[in-house]
Amino acid sequence: MTDLQIPTIKTREQALSDLRRGAPLHSAPGPGAGRPERRPDWLKVRVQEGDNFTELRNIMRERGLHTVCEEAACPNIYECWEAREATFLVAGDLCTRRCGFCDIKTARPAPLDPEEPAKIAEAVALMGLEFAVVTGVARDDLADGASAHWAATVTAIRRAVPTCGIEVLIPDFKGRKEEPRASLARVVEAGPDVLAHNLETVPRLHPSIRPGFGYDSSLGLLRWAKELKRDQVTKSNLIVGMGEREDEVYNAMSDLAATGCDVLTIGQYLQPSVSWHLPVDRWVHPDEFARYKVFGENELGMAWVESGPLVRSSYHAGKQHKAAAARLAL
Repeated sequence: MTDLQIPTIKTREQALSDLRRGAPLHSAPGPGAGRPERRPDWLKVRVQEGDNFTELRNIMRERGLHTVCEEAACPNIYECWEAREATFLVAGDLCTRRCGFCDIKTARPAPLDPEEPAKIAEAVALMGLEFAVVTGVARDDLADGASAHWAATVTAIRRAVPTCGIEVLIPDFKGRKEEPRASLARVVEAGPDVLAHNLETVPRLHPSIRPGFGYDSSLGLLRWAKELKRDQVTKSNLIVGMGEREDEVYNAMSDLAATGCDVLTIGQYLQPSVSWHLPVDRWVHPDEFARYKVFGENELGMAWVESGPLVRSSYHAGKQHKAAAARLAL
């Protein structure tokens, strides 16, 4: 007689553990972690759910779309949505990697939605966007890292709204059957105005904060983008307040400039949860952010550096692109 297979019933705690976000489980603070220090005044955000915010949220819900504004708990969501700017999250809302600062869930993703590029293009048109940002989760479960899906999304937006600028914030596409450079080339060929890939932190902290990625690999991807298309505007991001020193930030900025990176954003790390994310190491003063901007633009010659406590990689993306394009045209 065949033995009956009795399914295992998970407790609530076990189910939540499967969807834990952020730090690797062996280094996460755990449910008994202490509360973080009170945020300084310059990090306080005013909630402003106006008509535009409500309309954009309804458009997303009606089409089953995801935005990184919500999934990553961005502090600028009210400002950006009221200004009719949003960042779309493609390839689902579950990531195959786990970074210590990120608020997107880590779990096995669902299959890609083949209608998602068209849905996003429709939403861009309905929202009347002049500049659309598209980011997405890492899809290590797919041979091409979902690069074809990324390219299809760029193409769909371009067809629906030819005048709309497009920025893509992509993963590194490494570790798949397809070579990462081939995956990158597919996205570049689709014609985004800005090709972004985030470095996030300094070499010393990169292995523990951004496992699954590689410091040199991320720099290499940005370098490849310029090799594939010489006039491709490239962009990256650094997060401060996770244990880095100021001199290390300057060195990372120099490494990015050496790849030809045109635009850089730098912002304060805000711990999404106490139990399962890396703690805030320090609150970085606005004066330090100002020094980073001066160094990047005046010393390194970057086209644009957006640096401030609440800055995120997609913050003022349209303005960044216009400024970068103007400087690159000189």
